[in-house]
Amino acid sequence: MEAGTPWLVVPTYNEVGNLEALVQAVLETLRRASPEGFVVLIVDDNSPDGTGDLADRLAAEHGPVRVLHRPAKGGLGPAYLAGFAEALAGGAGYVMEMDADFSHDPADLSALLGAARDGADVVLGSRYVPGGGVTDWGPVRRLVSRGGSWYARVILGMREQDLTGGFKCFSRAALETIDLDTVRSQGYAFQIELSYRAARRGLHIVEVPIVFRERRVGTSKMSARIALEAFWRVPQMRGWS
Repeated sequence: MEAGTPWLVVPTYNEVGNLEALVQAVLETLRRASPEGFVVLIVDDNSPDGTGDLADRLAAEHGPVRVLHRPAKGGLGPAYLAGFAEALAGGAGYVMEMDADFSHDPADLSALLGAARDGADVVLGSRYVPGGGVTDWGPVRRLVSRGGSWYARVILGMREQDLTGGFKCFSRAALETIDLDTVRSQGYAFQIELSYRAARRGLHIVEVPIVFRERRVGTSKMSARIALEAFWRVPQMRGWS
């Protein structure tokens, strides 16, 4: 792989109903956005529904697809950190992240990667800037999501509108600057912590509009415990490096 190759990290747990279609859509987008090469890294936490086996088959069928198997379900943050480490060790120039359930539109990867190549250190796929939005959510979930971003902005003194989303692109230098070895959050708060660390280090953060949709197949991994972790973790982040 050439220096500067983009990697996409996709964590999975029980996503057998979504993964094959998602990989096909991602490959179509990235072949246009990065014809010189790219890697799609699936990070599976030993899914009992066979997601890991499906990922292995997709890797055998498609050259850009690779799989990182973890021994057990260990949380979103640790899965991403493992994937980021693999990407950096593999020479990635840009590292993107997205959900495996089609809540993020694979076509939007082009915009995220383009903004990073134009000079952004961190690109946030944002639901809450002009042109962005959410579909298929009821008023309570909308309130929780917007409220979470507002709470993080106020507590952490940040300007970015969407701090809880998981559709992002980092330059290699940004991930190396963030100091991934000391990231502490595991669930919902993980996304907030990465953006806060980037802001504290003076990195150039850009938001590009995306439309977030409800997952196609399966059950959401969001829970009250994950949301509560974010609530008490956010004030602690002000004292972290």
